[in-house]
Amino acid sequence: MKQLLISVVLCALCGVLRGADKPNILLVLVDDMGFSDLGCYGSEIETPNMDRLAANGVRFSQFYNTAKCHSSRVSLLSGRWCRQAGDETLKRAVIIPEVLAPAGYFTAMTGKWHLSKEPTDFGFQRYFGHLSGATNYYRGDNSFRLNGEKWKAPESGFYTTIANVDRAIEFISEARTAKKPWFQYVAFNAPHGPLQPLEQDYKKYLGRYDSGWDTIRAARVAKQKKIGLLPSSLQECPRPEHVRAWDQLTPEQQSWESRRMAAYAGLIDRIDQEMGRLISNIEKAGELDNTLILFFSDNGACPYDRAHPTPEIEPYDPQSHWSDSTGWAWARNSPFRYYKQNQFEGGISSPAVMHWPAGMKQKPGTVIDTPAHLVDVLPTLAEITGAKVPETFPDREPTPLAGISLAPIFAKSDTQPRPPIHLLFSSDRGLRDGEWKLVSFQSHPWELYHIATDRSELHDVAAQHPDIVERMVKQWHDMAANVLHVPAKENKPVDAEPTPQTNPQWTHFDATPGNGKGKDRKNKRKTVPEEQVKAPPPRARKGTKLTVTETQLILQCSGKDPGLAFENLRLSSPGPYTLSFRIQSRSSGPAELYWTTDAETTLPNGKHLDFEVKHDGEWHEMSTRIDETKTLHALRLDPCSGEGEVKLEGLVLMGADGKVLAQWP
Repeated sequence: MKQLLISVVLCALCGVLRGADKPNILLVLVDDMGFSDLGCYGSEIETPNMDRLAANGVRFSQFYNTAKCHSSRVSLLSGRWCRQAGDETLKRAVIIPEVLAPAGYFTAMTGKWHLSKEPTDFGFQRYFGHLSGATNYYRGDNSFRLNGEKWKAPESGFYTTIANVDRAIEFISEARTAKKPWFQYVAFNAPHGPLQPLEQDYKKYLGRYDSGWDTIRAARVAKQKKIGLLPSSLQECPRPEHVRAWDQLTPEQQSWESRRMAAYAGLIDRIDQEMGRLISNIEKAGELDNTLILFFSDNGACPYDRAHPTPEIEPYDPQSHWSDSTGWAWARNSPFRYYKQNQFEGGISSPAVMHWPAGMKQKPGTVIDTPAHLVDVLPTLAEITGAKVPETFPDREPTPLAGISLAPIFAKSDTQPRPPIHLLFSSDRGLRDGEWKLVSFQSHPWELYHIATDRSELHDVAAQHPDIVERMVKQWHDMAANVLHVPAKENKPVDAEPTPQTNPQWTHFDATPGNGKGKDRKNKRKTVPEEQVKAPPPRARKGTKLTVTETQLILQCSGKDPGLAFENLRLSSPGPYTLSFRIQSRSSGPAELYWTTDAETTLPNGKHLDFEVKHDGEWHEMSTRIDETKTLHALRLDPCSGEGEVKLEGLVLMGADGKVLAQWP
């Protein structure tokens, strides 16, 4: 009987696929979009084109990413966990265009790459976009490429969100001329910072957010329940302590934050407008019915308020650099907790819309509650196109796929049982296994949630179910070691004792958002009370020439004895500590951190740890935990071991209570 049922399901699926032979595929990834940022996911932002796709297709209510830009791109393209695939190198993976091109597909990409080499090195026959993790929307950067060649943005009339669709339409037209089915990947950099909307898109939303994040979030949650995206019984996450109540902000802060959300809304509105233009082109060509459109975000909303505020410069000025807001990130992730980089639902659950009239038996507008992940995309595309996923590949060692095919969902049947969804970015961890979710904030003690009844992760039941915790912890470590092949330091046990869940790069609501003139830069970047951050300036090691600007520590390293020493720290709090900073490195080699807890022990004696730095010339955020319970006396930071330039920004040392103890420069 069981075998008969399986045969019936497979026959039904085959019938769907025969009726939609060789579909075109449009894969869209946006950057830092929160769970509730589309109208069809609860937003007040006007997104009629995406709402139309959702109404005529399906939405997923439990679709997961990796909580971070580059790792989500790895998993999306490779069908594997990021570490398992070889991280940005993709050395243990074969990716979507390399699977589809042998099946006769024209493969093209526009937008943000953020991985090693270039898209044209990994099977994309056409590419336009930037290799970097973020770019100026109006001016671009020096990482822009067109089909493998360097490309420079024009002095005027350029805007990345529009340019990505211009080129996508151009590439799709080439595929039509060649009479080939096409795979077009569009990776918008919006709404990633800097928040640089077009003027008309920004002004459309000015004043709409004067009511504040408490009101906006409540309205979004109510809409999510009304439209059936989430159950009416769901209990939303209350405003956390690190986000100030809107009515407790000063009028100046409220004005700044209202404008900042208007900039976000403008960026998202423009994504929808450009999606409308792309959909219209496909529809006019008579291809919409047999084009599978998949729309995802790489992580939840970003809370990291890193840039120096420039509210006196309008966001549509190419010189502006408006940054993210923790308060609005909380509202944009309605109804969930936490943010990008965290493995709570706010970091990993994001919009997922799929549209394919010719190949989908689901009732239009259906909300799919089945948990799914970006790793499922490659096996899904392979199945519906009949493409073969190679087990061997030149100069690479492909590992088995981590994802499962979602094609049975299109056929309105059950998917195969899936292994647990493994979640890891830096020291943030998680595991989703059926109805249960295990999660750790930056290696803090494990928390357990019955996700089937507590989707917002409000009731930690780890103490009530130690057997489930033990089983899932073992699963997490086994997968980390044997499937992801992570370094030993990333597979260490979590902390035994809880500490405050804070981050020095979240918005500090005691800060003044600028003076209106753009001159007092020091005042504008002050994020904590002055008495908390006094510390001696760093000393350059013998092999390092140090230049200190108002905002950066710039190291010219010779390759011999590189790094900085921070001595006689005079700290007031014992550890453990967290050292966070932004880094741009054009050097090489491993990075190390040394520390001492007394004046008699000299650096590099004492204790130390190794950590990884990406030497790709792009800016990256780093957060390193120092498991030392005694009070630090001195630190030594070696961000590289080779020759070259390293820039550091926003270097802060935080205590166990979340208090910023020192910051440089």
